Amino acid sequence: MSDFHIHPQNAVVEEGGVARFQCQIHGLPEPVILWQKNRMPVNTDNERYTLLPKGVLQITGLRAEDSGIFHCVATNIANVKFSREARLTVSGSRSSVYKDPMILVGPENLTLTVHQTAVLECIATGNPRPIVSWSRLDGRPIGVEGIQVLGTGNLMISDLTVQHSGIYVCAANKPGTRVRRTAQGRLVVQAPAEFVQHPQSISRPVGTTAIFTCVAQGEPPPQITWLRNGQILETSDHIKLKNNNSTLSIYGINQADEAIYQCIAENSAGSTQASARLTVLWADGLPGPPQSVKAETVSATTIQVSWKEPLQNTKEIIGYVLHIRKAADPVEMEYQEAVSKSTFQQLVTDLEPSTSYSFYIKAYTSRGASKASEVTVVSTLGEGERFLWFLLNVRLCNPKIKPTSQIRMAHISVSLWDNVISLFVAFSPMIWKMMLEARVQLLRGGNQTIPSFALERMLNPPCDCMKDEQNNKTSTTGIIIGIHIGVTCIIFCVLFLMFGYRGR
Repeated sequence: MSDFHIHPQNAVVEEGGVARFQCQIHGLPEPVILWQKNRMPVNTDNERYTLLPKGVLQITGLRAEDSGIFHCVATNIANVKFSREARLTVSGSRSSVYKDPMILVGPENLTLTVHQTAVLECIATGNPRPIVSWSRLDGRPIGVEGIQVLGTGNLMISDLTVQHSGIYVCAANKPGTRVRRTAQGRLVVQAPAEFVQHPQSISRPVGTTAIFTCVAQGEPPPQITWLRNGQILETSDHIKLKNNNSTLSIYGINQADEAIYQCIAENSAGSTQASARLTVLWADGLPGPPQSVKAETVSATTIQVSWKEPLQNTKEIIGYVLHIRKAADPVEMEYQEAVSKSTFQQLVTDLEPSTSYSFYIKAYTSRGASKASEVTVVSTLGEGERFLWFLLNVRLCNPKIKPTSQIRMAHISVSLWDNVISLFVAFSPMIWKMMLEARVQLLRGGNQTIPSFALERMLNPPCDCMKDEQNNKTSTTGIIIGIHIGVTCIIFCVLFLMFGYRGR
């Protein structure tokens, strides 16, 4: 037992007032504290004398005979210790002067554990003597079970539960008026960790998943830690903890995972632990892992996965399971697709564009699964991007023709697949026939431009400008000759009619 770290202090108090002495000491086991006055035990039958746990002595309604020398005695099975002495002096006689209520000592903030006892102290003075009452700040009733008032205003709550936690208000009221003074203290009741669900021992075949569940409650909420054969469990790609460590998942278990797994739940009020065994079942004659796993990108949302059968023990195979997940996702996000035993490829659809996926295969028999094949990782193609296109220049055989009015200018969708751009531009027939070259500028989202490039002319060969000019000249000459012949015929007809009419 240590020495006292709080000793009683001398006090001078008016008659009718309140005196308070306190002493504190620590020891194991917890020492019992008793008080002596003038080296004689304090008379606890006197209702004006109140002894509180933790070494507090209150004396109310002081009288001259209460004056004396006080000290406390701490006792346990190991030792007995005495505190320093303190003198109490009761001065004068009871005053008839009116005094407002005043709280000398209010409740302290306490943190205790369930089933303990809480004492909330409240000492008030005034003239007339104030009435002390208690309430909760949240308005909930304090209740009556396990509740006791010690002395003139101290609240004692026995057999604490978590529901007793809260802020308690001590009020000193002047009788017959609304004059009052208040003080408050917070009571925190903690509950040590205890299990709601213990982990259970399980047996699982190689290659399957083992899950242990360990659920605990307490106040404050406990933290859960896992051990493997007495050592801190380290997580990995196939060992995962989730749900605030209450669920331990071991994926694709193998012989090395067989062990005793311990769950420890701990908070500031206490701790508890439970354990479970994982037994890994291994059957002789299981097939080996599938071979030559390949994954090939088909489109932005599809990947083709192929493989070859295992090298040994293939007769009992009843099927394969393809394991799929995004390469960036944790193992628990993996999903599977079942494949018949005669099929050695699977088309995986509904994937996300521009995303890496990992794949591996297991062969299954009625007695268990093979070891996993090697993992292969491949990415889907990117989605088509949206572009705007602008015609920078078109060069024609005949420079006098302006092509812009003949070209259907519009925003069109240009696809970018695997860095190959596909662009379709519609020209009028005349422009298409005479076009020598067209240059195009593409504009990506965010005003990012792609260097301009020439369109490749397809189907029809470029025009022969000289030949077209000659054809144009020949056509023009023919038209002029035709016009002259027509005019000459008309003149002859008119002259013939005129001379014939005169002859009559």
